[in-house]
Amino acid sequence: MLKKTLLVLLGVCSLQASQAQLLNKLKKLSKSNTSTTTTTSNTTGTTGASVTESEAGSAIKEALLKGVTNGIANLNKTDGFFGNELYKLLLPPDAVKIGNTLRAIGLGPQVDQAILQINRSAEKAVGFAAPIFVNAVKQMTLTDALNLIKGGNNSATEYFKGKTTDQLKSAFSPVIKKSLDSTSATRFYGDIVNSYNKLPTTFNKVNPDLQDYVTTMAVNALFDQIGKEEAAIRANPAARTTDLLKKVFGNVLK
Repeated sequence: MLKKTLLVLLGVCSLQASQAQLLNKLKKLSKSNTSTTTTTSNTTGTTGASVTESEAGSAIKEALLKGVTNGIANLNKTDGFFGNELYKLLLPPDAVKIGNTLRAIGLGPQVDQAILQINRSAEKAVGFAAPIFVNAVKQMTLTDALNLIKGGNNSATEYFKGKTTDQLKSAFSPVIKKSLDSTSATRFYGDIVNSYNKLPTTFNKVNPDLQDYVTTMAVNALFDQIGKEEAAIRANPAARTTDLLKKVFGNVLK
């Protein structure tokens, strides 16, 4: 029993360490954008009193990466989804009738277990989002960033969302599937669907696409987190935690 407990603890520590390493990589990339600015700034064009185009572009990228880092940290943990009323995943819209029907005949615990494991799969999967988001940020052009620096509270996030959602969902989907299987969400969800379909009152069999639903909700939650971070950086000087963010947003937004 002691040996098994130690193995479990080692596994948890290993998972936390890998998550920390992933977040550190994001922070290092953000810092590298800042340092590059000091050596490659385009001094012929400015967007604020003393802000170069290169600095403005790097600041937008840094703000997005900061949102990614914090978003993953907030969601990629136990109850990151399940314990948050804003992000908690319930049954897919097409399956709400299944849940209500099964609860009415005393199978509420079975429905609750399926919902719990669906949320656990989302919490686990978002930890794999970092490289996908980082790659998308890298591909943002200077012109793109400059057009966003004076935009609304979530202009960069909305642009980023429009450009990368399909790519993120495509990359996320197999991760979500693996996570759904490993947390037994697929099995528990299959159980309630099968129980519903076997009822004599069920004439239209239902089996919504759980994988696509969880993928969409997980990606939306991450973008929501990024948007909040961007809004905070634009509105609150205290949220500008690097010299670059202070300089760019302090000059452009005053």
